[in-house]
Amino acid sequence: MSCGCKTSGDSSHSCGTKSANGCGSVDTCGNSYKLSVFDWLSNINNPSQSQTDFVEVRFKNDRKFFYKNVNKLPLHMGSVITVESSPGHDIGVVSLTGELVKIQMKKKNISEENPLKIYRLANQKDIEVWQDARGKEESVKIQARKIAYALNLEMKITDVEYQGDGTKVTFFYTAETRVDFRQLIKEFASLFRAKIDMKQIGFRQEAAKVGGIGSCGRELCCSTWLTDFRSVNTNAARYQQLSINPQKLAGQCGKLKCCLNYELDSYLDALSDFPPSSTTIDTEKGKAFCIKIDVFKKRMWFAYADHSMAWYDLDVQDVKKMIAKNKKGEKAQPLEDVKVLDVPVKSVDLIQENNMDRFERRNKNTGKNQNKRKPNNQQKPENKPVANQGDRRKRISEKPSDKPLDKSAQPNAKPPQQKPKNFKKKPQPKRDDNA
Repeated sequence: MSCGCKTSGDSSHSCGTKSANGCGSVDTCGNSYKLSVFDWLSNINNPSQSQTDFVEVRFKNDRKFFYKNVNKLPLHMGSVITVESSPGHDIGVVSLTGELVKIQMKKKNISEENPLKIYRLANQKDIEVWQDARGKEESVKIQARKIAYALNLEMKITDVEYQGDGTKVTFFYTAETRVDFRQLIKEFASLFRAKIDMKQIGFRQEAAKVGGIGSCGRELCCSTWLTDFRSVNTNAARYQQLSINPQKLAGQCGKLKCCLNYELDSYLDALSDFPPSSTTIDTEKGKAFCIKIDVFKKRMWFAYADHSMAWYDLDVQDVKKMIAKNKKGEKAQPLEDVKVLDVPVKSVDLIQENNMDRFERRNKNTGKNQNKRKPNNQQKPENKPVANQGDRRKRISEKPSDKPLDKSAQPNAKPPQQKPKNFKKKPQPKRDDNA
């Protein structure tokens, strides 16, 4: 059985986004999940005869868990199954099978003792109940937010998830302080006629459930592939020489961006060759202190303590030599003699970014084939040099009049005779009397 999007039984199918290969309705489709898994061991035969009975099952958004296939059902990625839950049963989609399941369970420290069981492959009735419950989640979320606002609770209901059999509703919410929602649960139970479960999540988990587009122009990492949230602090920005600007460093969750940790190790390796940023150099003109560091160019900017407005960029190796001289009790050379002389590079504006007329349309055929478009009587005369003013008057007087002749003034005038054309006579074919 499948979720109804015709391609969910295929292992290469991913309903995570609205694409040509995925499902068109990512909100109500049973196989619509943001975190997809690629089984790179699917085409490799298992050398050991023992195969694991555990499979990874995905539910709404990023919720996953591991279940044991006690009935030896033929399961593959995309199979819609009925699993054990409390109370009742739940409907999920198999996201991973085989040896990778053992690796994931070991990574997440999940024990194989007392596992939850897989009941059966979901039948048509199970899928219909499941789809109906999923279709009500958006309207239930709006009603729940209205009730929470009416009770003056400082909380935000982020997402709602129905269990596969429709007997249980889980509300995910975010709050900065502790919330007393005892009255809220009573209101929800009387209105929705189901068991109510409240789960508090963090702001990063909220962004992962909601999703969105980051400042880089791509989908959020937490909603596509990132599964573990490492702590991010401002030291990661300082090591990368970034300005401590909360508006630029914060993501959509309001916390520091997770991508600040991606290149942090590379920066730390590069900074290991640099002297400390608190380094001071004793020169012949006085003491100098470090202003900033350029990791890519391997340079350090120094300025004198007495005149801190002038900055001098030095190579890292030169700075190390100056520090070694200070350790010997010698004063280093002035910063002016050691600074790096940058050769100015002339930039070429290939895309005409600084040109104000780059958006104006220009006629590419200017000056070309203009005589072909004009009639013969409007062609420009050739510019011939004029010898003197007298020749010009003579040429004007000899110019014929452009006015047409009046035929009524010369009624008997005959048109000029034209010379007859000489046509060559075609020779006649000779007659053959012997034929």
